[in-house]
Amino acid sequence: MDAKIPPGPLADKWNYYKAHARLVNPANRKKMKVIVVGTGLAGASCAASLAEQGYAVDCFCFQDSSRRAHSVAAQGGVNACKNYKNDGDSVYRMFYDTIKGGDFRSREANVYRLAECSAALIDQAVAQGVPFAREYSGYLDNRSFGGVQVSRTFYARGQTGQQLLLGAYQALMRQVHTGKVALHTRHEMLDLVVVEGKAKGIIVRDLETGKLERYAADAVVLASGGYGKIYYLSTLAMGCNASAIWRAHKKGAYMAGVSWVQVHPTSLPQSGQHQSKLTLMSESLRNDGRIWVPLKAGDTRHPNDIPEPERDYYLERRYPSFGNLAPRDISSRAAKERIDAGHGVGAMKNAVYLDFSKAIGEQGKDKIAEKYGNLFTMYQKITGINAYAQPMLISPAAHFTMGGLWVDYTLMSTIAGLFVLGEANFSDHGANRLGANSLLQACVDGYFVAPYTIPDYLAGELKAEKVTTAHPAFDLAEALAQTKIDELLSIQGDLPADYFHKNLGRLLYDTCGLSRSKEGLERAIREIGELRQEFYRRLKVTGDDKVNTELEKAGRVADYLELGALMCRDALAREESCGAHFREEYQTEDGEAMRNDRDFCYVSAWEWQGADQPHVLHPEPLVFEQVALSTRSYK
Repeated sequence: MDAKIPPGPLADKWNYYKAHARLVNPANRKKMKVIVVGTGLAGASCAASLAEQGYAVDCFCFQDSSRRAHSVAAQGGVNACKNYKNDGDSVYRMFYDTIKGGDFRSREANVYRLAECSAALIDQAVAQGVPFAREYSGYLDNRSFGGVQVSRTFYARGQTGQQLLLGAYQALMRQVHTGKVALHTRHEMLDLVVVEGKAKGIIVRDLETGKLERYAADAVVLASGGYGKIYYLSTLAMGCNASAIWRAHKKGAYMAGVSWVQVHPTSLPQSGQHQSKLTLMSESLRNDGRIWVPLKAGDTRHPNDIPEPERDYYLERRYPSFGNLAPRDISSRAAKERIDAGHGVGAMKNAVYLDFSKAIGEQGKDKIAEKYGNLFTMYQKITGINAYAQPMLISPAAHFTMGGLWVDYTLMSTIAGLFVLGEANFSDHGANRLGANSLLQACVDGYFVAPYTIPDYLAGELKAEKVTTAHPAFDLAEALAQTKIDELLSIQGDLPADYFHKNLGRLLYDTCGLSRSKEGLERAIREIGELRQEFYRRLKVTGDDKVNTELEKAGRVADYLELGALMCRDALAREESCGAHFREEYQTEDGEAMRNDRDFCYVSAWEWQGADQPHVLHPEPLVFEQVALSTRSYK
């Protein structure tokens, strides 16, 4: 694998790339087409940017509107090193915070570019009308997120993702109106078409008719999000899935860092077996909220009746330098440790308290409501509890996937012409993502990186023979997609897809979630194999191959069963603890992660060999020239 990192000093690499990238002249752009799968921040911004340049774009999403992409669910903010607070922020500091936050398991060049492009994103969003919070003077306001000691997070109350997506949506719809973007809603990608080693199109299913359709292009972009929904109970919407990237993986695109899955520390706790998802409460709440549990295990008193000396503010105790703003992986594991030790609270004893009484006493209720009002309202609607009067109940929950399809510096996968953006790729976060870097990566990939790197690739395709949907590769891909549909419909067992999804999710959370062990992972690999066999014996898909949400679920769960096994193999092969990957056998005396830089300072990229064949590991060594590998400490 060639990461294609440009030469020169770290701070000059992106400028060097842009200066030497090949271009396509305006007349030729009209002759070329790009397919974009996904209309979240990464997909919408990429499609709009390429169309603005003059390329024809086919854009796909499975939702009924591109505005329903899951980017709307991101609440707390987007990072940028503007240093508006004059508190010591800089491109380098943001770069280092991100590298350290990912536990030194990401590429220096990609992360530096992310930090470098962050400032321009804020200007772009403001120009689009994104209503970021402002101080009384009119300047944009900032707050802090976990893993940093400066204020670099720009926010629009607790709905930053939604507001940023509205900006990208408007840019996208402008291009739809001009005719440069053809938007295909309610269409799900079922397969990637590869011709002579290059991505040349996709097979999609019209979810309103069940009809399979073919689309050809000169390049394909996957911006279809992450696979955190594999755990079933997660902060992701029910429709989120991994099928687009997994089908591309089976056509030759490597999957990288697959077991690096982030568990968010501030979700609402599970309240029963009836739930299909969990609700995320923004990490920004940790700016003013203090996290604690009763000092006495099994304490059932009302939180307001527990005096200060009998409360354990465990993050402030264990990580005094960062306190309640410790990174997500550390905060989640610390919460799990307290819950497992018998200090959990709530009806199921699976939560901790997030307390705003001190902040309300110092700043007043109106100020807290101004910053987090919609989050408090949402919390009360869901739980019936007024969090201004008593602490919130929060709990760790599966959230963001740092792993995804392997990409080089240009965001191209191991399949030429297949570009992967946002959470669908592995590129920027290493083994743990810092809060508010998710919206940033999606926007930077779509607005500032792909519009340079995709034309550079397309310049080399100008003289290539055009591939149309009549090519035999499309016949084969469509036949395979139809065969899979027919297989799922023909099983006619007695169990719905949700049964298998729930069982897979529970197994993964127990064995490949907040903590992992050799014994647990080996058991999970064995049991996932057994569950997969049962799936193909006992699956029951009601309905036909027309409009059928159960069929959609079944196809996605089939992919999850294969992906889940790879996640466990990836975690088993990495005999160290780093970031969100916490192997119980590799920890310090005080329970912190113990990295092994000598043997595992690489990104694990996996090649598909077949449904019943083991994946092949291709390690990409990580070279650190600007930062020294050090023990990650937030104490």
